Amino acid sequence: MGTAQSPYPVKLVASLLTGRLAALEGAKEALVQHAGPIDWESELLQFDHTDYYTAEMGTGLVRQIVTFAQLVTPAALPAIKVQTNDIERALAEEGKRVVNIDPGYLSLAKLVLASTKDHAHRVYLDQSIYAEVTLSYQNGRFRPWAWTYPDYASDRYCSLFGEIRQRYKRQVAG
Repeated sequence: MGTAQSPYPVKLVASLLTGRLAALEGAKEALVQHAGPIDWESELLQFDHTDYYTAEMGTGLVRQIVTFAQLVTPAALPAIKVQTNDIERALAEEGKRVVNIDPGYLSLAKLVLASTKDHAHRVYLDQSIYAEVTLSYQNGRFRPWAWTYPDYASDRYCSLFGEIRQRYKRQVAG
């Protein structure tokens, strides 16, 4: 029989998708109120892998990945996803989102994203929130699964999360 142990703290990440830079800044300000200071931001990444969000958010969408200085427990993910949903609603215009916020966390072994949608590869957590292991770290780099979204599966994103992993590794080493 194994002995239960507390999980290691993980790096909180948020992926923000929008076509409006002002909404991006507003979302980041709101996230800081809940999660503390942002310690890293990606460049703006063109979102052209799908038109899934076009009807709601328009065209010309960009994604930005941000990370936070304070490490969190993995158990915080459901509450964080509920908060990001609240932020999305607060920033919405005429009932439509202007920013999509996907929170998750990065550990040395994986990138986990939160979702409100169930699927065969997602595990229920709490508060109507599911978790998905989106990328796994193997043989010196992040690698996608069959279900990984095309943008996250790209070499650019796997490399970007590799950079975040190196920052996290230095952070936990002290």
